[in-house]
Amino acid sequence: MRTFAGIPKENAQYESSKVVLVPVTYDGTSTYGKGADKGPEAILAAAENMELYDIETDSEPYLNGVYLAPTVTEDASPEAMVQAVEKAIGTYLRDGKFVTMLGGEHSVSIGAMKAFHTKYPNLNVLQIDAHSDLRPEYQGTPNNHACAMHAIAKKCNAVQVGIRSMDTVELPFVKKENFFTSYAIRSNPNWIQAVVDRLEGDVYITIDLDAFDPSIMPSTGTPEPGGLFWNETLDLLKMVFNKCNVVGFDIVELAPIDSLSGPDFMAAKLYYKLISYKFHL
Repeated sequence: MRTFAGIPKENAQYESSKVVLVPVTYDGTSTYGKGADKGPEAILAAAENMELYDIETDSEPYLNGVYLAPTVTEDASPEAMVQAVEKAIGTYLRDGKFVTMLGGEHSVSIGAMKAFHTKYPNLNVLQIDAHSDLRPEYQGTPNNHACAMHAIAKKCNAVQVGIRSMDTVELPFVKKENFFTSYAIRSNPNWIQAVVDRLEGDVYITIDLDAFDPSIMPSTGTPEPGGLFWNETLDLLKMVFNKCNVVGFDIVELAPIDSLSGPDFMAAKLYYKLISYKFHL
């Protein structure tokens, strides 16, 4: 039995675990660099070499129990993948688990957000990303990675942070008061508070790792210059967890680079940090 980060089996049983981690190995619609399907395995491998004591929160988050769910491998079509993710996530939500996900390209979040919106009708979504992902469809499907936020932004209060790349077709779907580009936050010392002020109640967080600057996160399919850095991102996330009821999250778009383990470890550490913020702030 493989466990997240190699934690003891008694802390990884489904019945007793508060947290469920769902890997999704899908990379069917990415249009530049490939390899996001290998992201979950790279993160899990890195996590096995991670210290399990979190200094910041003075806690061992794994003691809440982290169940490593079967990997969602459906890849027959984008639509089939989205349905498979929605079904898996929905099952764990109905059991009252804190459900998390590792992708895979960003289209995997479409199914997850559908499931979360079913359980939490007043859902807020915080997207941390280099790209707005608001296209109605791309390359013949609304379930493309470039469309990850389009449908959910129509149903939910969606707040977008770190955006620095988009197409003009997406402009009609931008809610300006919820749209925090990397350029705008650089000139606003109070940007974290401004973001948090746009969120309330139940919040789902979706993190595309290309939100980070490629100097610290080069292992993505579409790296964009001018991104976020580690400490400021954690400051934002910590404030969100403090103010809101974070109901779940995903981390997507790691495309591992051979012999470059730093980004893999960073993604694993980010995952564990979010677990620590959920249960130990």
